[in-house]
Amino acid sequence: MKSIISVKDLFKTYYMGANVVNALQGVNLDIHKNEYVALMGPSGSGKSTLMNLIGCLDSPTSGDYILNGSNVSMMDDSELAAVRNKEIGFVFQTFNLLPRLSALENVALPLVYAGIARAERLEKAKKVLKSVGLFDRMDHKPNELSGGQRQRVAVARALVNDPSIILADEPTGNLDSKTSYEIIGLFEEIHAAGNTIVLVTHEPDIAEFAHRIVKMKDGRIESDNLNPNVVRIADIAFAKQTEE
Repeated sequence: MKSIISVKDLFKTYYMGANVVNALQGVNLDIHKNEYVALMGPSGSGKSTLMNLIGCLDSPTSGDYILNGSNVSMMDDSELAAVRNKEIGFVFQTFNLLPRLSALENVALPLVYAGIARAERLEKAKKVLKSVGLFDRMDHKPNELSGGQRQRVAVARALVNDPSIILADEPTGNLDSKTSYEIIGLFEEIHAAGNTIVLVTHEPDIAEFAHRIVKMKDGRIESDNLNPNVVRIADIAFAKQTEE
């Protein structure tokens, strides 16, 4: 099976004054289409650096990164920006919505950068908002929405360009347990529809929803295993009903 993400011997070194930080030290990783992968590790493990490289937000010091058949390792900033907009849908812990724009306008934003005509991008944004259950809130600004609704808007924005990968960085970090499960349930639906998901998290209970768990330590991959006991939102709901 062809890899959608292929990372080969990836190194990333930062120079902070006289200090040298080896954030990544020879990372190798392959992720295939429609995989659901959790990337875990403590602070300083390199998971955030690897996420930035996978998301084309940064370039490696050495090594290769093949994204959907293209070597993006040595691309300049403008080339990386074009790849990001086409290939990657981002979901952040802090939502990263523009406060003065409506939910609909926030979702349509990647299509503006892609050069899509206004009528077409608004129509597509409406369709995606409907798919995440927020069609009736599309005219609301972020401060008029709950945390869970804001994250749904962020998920819709990530989906609107039909990206190759959904890259979610601690997407439940600012949400309560109930809302977290709602967002994870949404990721289940997105994965079931054929999308590839890379979920960055430090929460073991959230990682258990992924089908594969990659753990990092000291700039290297410590373990990479299929998850034999994938938790589903339906299991959580059933367990709660049983308790009651």
